[in-house]
Parts: sequence; C-alpha cells; structure tokens
Amino acid sequence: MNPKALAFAALTACLSLYLVSTASAQRSQPEVRTSKVAGNVYMLQVRGGNIGVSVGEDGILIVDDDYPNASEAIDAALGKLSKGSLKFVLNTHYHGDHTGGNRFFGAEAPIVAHDNVRVRLEKGKDLSDPAVRAGLPSITFEDSASLHFNGEQILLKHLATGHTDGDSVVYFTESKVLHMGDHYFAHRFPFIDLAGGGDVESYLDNVRSVIKEKQGVDGLKVIPGHGPLSNISELKAWEKSLTEAVGIIQSGIDAGKSRDDLLEAGLPDKFVEFGGGFVNEKRFIGIVHQSLTQ
Repeated sequence: MNPKALAFAALTACLSLYLVSTASAQRSQPEVRTSKVAGNVYMLQVRGGNIGVSVGEDGILIVDDDYPNASEAIDAALGKLSKGSLKFVLNTHYHGDHTGGNRFFGAEAPIVAHDNVRVRLEKGKDLSDPAVRAGLPSITFEDSASLHFNGEQILLKHLATGHTDGDSVVYFTESKVLHMGDHYFAHRFPFIDLAGGGDVESYLDNVRSVIKEKQGVDGLKVIPGHGPLSNISELKAWEKSLTEAVGIIQSGIDAGKSRDDLLEAGLPDKFVEFGGGFVNEKRFIGIVHQSLTQ
C-alpha cells in the first residue's frame, strides 16, 4: 500500500474511533425527559425517582434529585426551564435514587426533609467533611412543613412507617399537583424497605389516607416516585390492585402456606404487568410475606 493510502486508512481509522467514542460518551450521559404537569410544576424523569420542579419568580424548587451521576444533566434541564436560582431541595425519603444529587444541589440550596431522612443519610458519614454536610437536610420536620414559593403554598406531610420511616408527600396547592414519592409506583409493584422502617400494611393505609384527603381536588395531577404522570383515578386503581395482591398473600399465610409455597403459586395473571419494574412478582411476594409475618 502506498504512503497516501496508508495515511488515508489511518485517518479513517482515527475518525471511526472518534465517532464511536463520541457516540459512547453521548450514550453515557443520562437523558432527561421534561414534562409540564400543571401551574408552576414540571416533572423530570432521568434514571432514578421522578423529580418535581417548581419554577417562577422566586426561582426554582426541586423535589428529589436522582442519582449522583445525573446531577449535571438535571442542572442543565433546570436551566432550560428557568434562569432563576435553585432555592430549595425537598427530599421525599432517603434512598439514593432520590437523594443522590444532594451534595451537588445542596451546595447551592438548603435541603428540606423529614427528621429520619437526615438521621439515615448521616449514619456512618464523616460530618466534618463539608461535602457530606452539603448533602444532608439542613431543615427537618417531624410531622409536616410548609413553604410559600412561586405564588403558592407547598405542603410536606410525613407518612409514618410506609415505604421507609421518613417518607413525605409534597402538595403544590395552587397547581394542584401531588408528588407521592415512593408511596406510588405507577403500574408496578412497589419496593417497601422493611429494613429502612417500612411496613406493607402501613404503606397501604398511608396511600388510602392520601386518596381520601385528595379525592375531592378537581384536576389533581399525581407525580409517582416511579412511572408515568398520573391522576387520582389511576392512583385509586393502583391502590385497589395492590390491596388485592396483598390480600391474596395474606389469605395464603392464613391457610398455613409457607413463603416457598406462596412463591411457587404466584399471583393471578392480571398482575403480570406489575412485575415490569425492578420489583418483580417473586420479590414483591417475599417482601409482603416478611412484613406480614415478622
């Protein structure tokens, strides 16, 4: 092969490697899907839990902040929604797919959460490290809290011993938007963190109490912790299905069936679609069995 041909081949190879590496880098960047919900509120979907966003004259407020490696992409998406500054970060609970961006965003704005969220996030951490402290809630509450921001009252309400021991739902009063955190996994089985203070029966009671409180709100939009944007009718249907599934497992326990018996029997075919998330049918049955028998 002559020198020109060799040079051309080398250039082509380098260009191919560049294109492959660029495409790979682009794929590694998380995609942020932004949806207008209602009023001042938007929803961002990235890799972890759904993020609620309030934008307006007072600036930006976010509910949850996904995994750490999504922070820059989320920050860029926020910049497209508003040129204002981030003023508050609200955490619905302590899990890393909802609080992983705390250090990044907590360096800019105070984090607000239930008392137990801070307790769990600071456990085993070096609190002398400024980066660690930046990722911890600096404003905590026991039962409820209220913020007045972007022309509406934003209410945080603690739901005890449900998904974890530190969960809160967030309600945007004028926009009529409810962020359920992980007390709602739309169209799928929920993960209930028993080691983190969760309980299946309390989880269902919490969801029912929210439905009872909010079912009269006309045009209510519901942001789930995971899954697509919903309304109150879809939340009610999900709770009804979940109650049925738990009831089937409870009936099996009452009949003397073991955990293995229940896993082998499974749930009716109508629940197949619920196993499409990271909690499949067998894992859900195991969690429910443990919670109901412990």
